[in-house]
Amino acid sequence: MKQKTIFIAAAVALLALFVGGTLMFKQQQHTQVAEQVQSNQAALMRMHSPILGATNAKVTIVEFLDPACEACAAFYPFVKDIMAKHPEQIRLVVRYAPLHQGADQVAMALEAARKQGKYWEALEALLATQAQWAINHQADVNRALPILAQLGLDMAQLQRDMQSPAIAAIVQQDIADAQTLGVNKTPTYFVNGQPLQSFGYQQLSDLINKALSAP
Repeated sequence: MKQKTIFIAAAVALLALFVGGTLMFKQQQHTQVAEQVQSNQAALMRMHSPILGATNAKVTIVEFLDPACEACAAFYPFVKDIMAKHPEQIRLVVRYAPLHQGADQVAMALEAARKQGKYWEALEALLATQAQWAINHQADVNRALPILAQLGLDMAQLQRDMQSPAIAAIVQQDIADAQTLGVNKTPTYFVNGQPLQSFGYQQLSDLINKALSAP
């Protein structure tokens, strides 16, 4: 009986050490990301970044997304809903972190659609139909293009623009900034420069509400 008690106590102690170590590691990661953001403010937003919402909004959400990321597609309507509940108070800034194979080409297609004034329509259409063109974790831009064609875009011009050095530079700059900020998964959110510490709908909502209620 005594040995059993000692064994249980040892197991509980080990579990406590594991949980404590995990929490400490996560806190260290959060601190490192926060420090990276603080020392690399320019990497958070660029002049070329697509922005949805009022320019003088109190809260700025910067989202590093991969158009082929399932979680990005799932979170986008959630973010739009929060913005709708707080009109003129929240703006969304989109950056690219194309971690899936082929997603960089889809990002270039989105930028080409932006040149024709239909960026947000293109983004929402591709996220809504993601299962049609992002298969087995690989993005196929040739499957995505017919979806964009339904928006009334000049597809010949869009495909020419996709090859332009200017659009390639935008995507490459976003990738470089994501690396600078330690972004290694998508979506990654920063709210008024503060990184989302733990991923989830409620956690993101709490971080946004905290920024909204700040003096």
